[in-house]
Amino acid sequence: MKSQMRLLECVLADASAWCSTSTTRDFDTITRRVEHEGLSFLTITLPAFATDFESCLEFGAVGPSHFHSFRKRGALPVFLRGLLVRVFDASSGTLLEEPDPLAVHAVRQICMLHKKVLLTCSTERIRSSYESFLETDRSTAEWEDSFGAFWIFHPESPYASRHSREESNEVGVFPDQVDASLRHAGHQTQCSDERSRERGTPMELAHFRSVARLLWGQLFSADSFRIDAGRFMPRHGPGATAERLSANRRFSQQRWHRRLDHWFPAADFLVPNSGFKEELEGIQFVDPEHEQPVRVVAVPKTLKGPRIIAIEPACMQYTQQAVMEILVDKLEKYTFSKGKINFTDQTVNQRMALSSSKNGRFATIDLKDASDRVSAQLVWEMLESQKDFRSLIFSCRSLRADVPGNEIHSLARFASMGSALCFPIEAMVFYTIVVSAIHRSEGHRLTRKGLIKALSGVRVYGDDIIVPVEYVQVVWRELEYFNLRVNPHKTFYRGSFRESCGVDAFNGTPVTPVYCRRMLPTKRHSTSEEDEAYGSNPERVISAVSLANQFYKAGYWQAATYIRNELGRFATYPIVSENSSVLGWHSYRSSYEVHSWDHKLHRWLVRAPVVETKKRPDPLNGYGALMKFLLKRGLEPYHDVRHLERYGRPLSVYTKTRWVQPY
Repeated sequence: MKSQMRLLECVLADASAWCSTSTTRDFDTITRRVEHEGLSFLTITLPAFATDFESCLEFGAVGPSHFHSFRKRGALPVFLRGLLVRVFDASSGTLLEEPDPLAVHAVRQICMLHKKVLLTCSTERIRSSYESFLETDRSTAEWEDSFGAFWIFHPESPYASRHSREESNEVGVFPDQVDASLRHAGHQTQCSDERSRERGTPMELAHFRSVARLLWGQLFSADSFRIDAGRFMPRHGPGATAERLSANRRFSQQRWHRRLDHWFPAADFLVPNSGFKEELEGIQFVDPEHEQPVRVVAVPKTLKGPRIIAIEPACMQYTQQAVMEILVDKLEKYTFSKGKINFTDQTVNQRMALSSSKNGRFATIDLKDASDRVSAQLVWEMLESQKDFRSLIFSCRSLRADVPGNEIHSLARFASMGSALCFPIEAMVFYTIVVSAIHRSEGHRLTRKGLIKALSGVRVYGDDIIVPVEYVQVVWRELEYFNLRVNPHKTFYRGSFRESCGVDAFNGTPVTPVYCRRMLPTKRHSTSEEDEAYGSNPERVISAVSLANQFYKAGYWQAATYIRNELGRFATYPIVSENSSVLGWHSYRSSYEVHSWDHKLHRWLVRAPVVETKKRPDPLNGYGALMKFLLKRGLEPYHDVRHLERYGRPLSVYTKTRWVQPY
């Protein structure tokens, strides 16, 4: 804890040098409150101060409700006053005509340094997060019920009504089952716009359907999803599975959901070829009511609360990855979404956020619990014009969740974080809602030309949404109408502050803070208690080296020097290039330093710590080994020549000093 306080003191000293002010009393305030409130002051209270600060930038003045846990003198808090007076008028609290962006950056850096430090939350906060997960899903189900009279149904759709679901449960029939053999385009129907009007469909929903039909009607041709093993390439994701299968064991999986078999026949997707069909005799084909539910877990995010994710069963993850790969590629090339929905390039949103903080043309919108509030029924409606594709993605959508401390829960959301389809499908939903809201506000006829006009200036990257500032209110209302929740503390459109895809900008200047991700190491070897609380010592060393380099690049040189001196007590770290895998320092004065010359390979060498890992034993043989080879992407060989003996996340991470290249 002392090292974290010393680091924060250095950050305050750097801020003083930047803005020609004193922060000595500010550090005294921090020290006093940490003694009384503990680490939560650094990880929760100070980030809340930064949130209020951003709100003041957005509204152009400090309000009476801002900074309520800090003493004020006049309009401004006493804490960090020397920096705040360079941004706001001390007497009125209004934003200065020329606020200092360096002071804006300094305030945010001081307050947000420890916001994302990886620490285990209290049991009560974790339990509360699980309850929030369930409550969000219940609210999604209630929202679906409120529109029960207006949905367009497939004859075998699981979404006939909430009442029918309950009846099905009573007789032991799994409510969300759709017989894969019946899921053909010929068995699907849709209501005409006239029928929708007769039923009194709400205007927002009717227009959403019409926009979705025009927007996604040509996304895939009629035969795009007549899948065979040669056209679709499934793969296993890098994360865990609900069954806790090791990485190599997944290539010889023994369970297959029956409702997958229409689109993903086991004979084509579980074995290399017809010569291995006898292996299918050992596969357990599972009916929907016996499917493995997603395993809901809490992973560290902030001390305020964990991130809740849902770990998919191996067979679902395997097929979702196949669909995701094709869908992402298609959306980034499709006429109506090219350059507007992005998955691989965040810089589009980042550049727009930076420029909009100066010219005010675009607003940045952030959503709360974005993926958890995307209704499965709404996704079904959105893809009415793509029945084959809709049938495909719903066949590999998990239907139930195993939440710790609760019974198995049937999901109303389309997918949680952890599903490979969560990110692209939620982006499609948000994009459709935004475009529908903008087009409807203009009052024009829904034509291809009008739709293209409504798309102008819209960008979506996951739940980071950018829209022209004149439409932000109508888009906000539309998102809330469809059960989504806009985060008012992270949505910016009035002032000169914008935030999107990891870039924070004020008046055309980047003000993104550097985050301390792990507690700094204080000795060469940590105790088991410290490892359990803060992570292993090598992981903390690796994080500290990265933190020092980020501070150095950001101009916080006293903070960078402090970390370098602390780590220098345990090992010698040379200057290396930014692209080097060696643990070392970055410098503006020289690209890298060298310690020796390799006469055999004719290259410079440096003696430095490098990251090593101990792999888990995970032997794979038989048809599973052949499947792993056939499903590999690219022509390059596996980096690990022993990948059939060991695979997956390392058992441990450590550092070792070696002679290596510094670049």
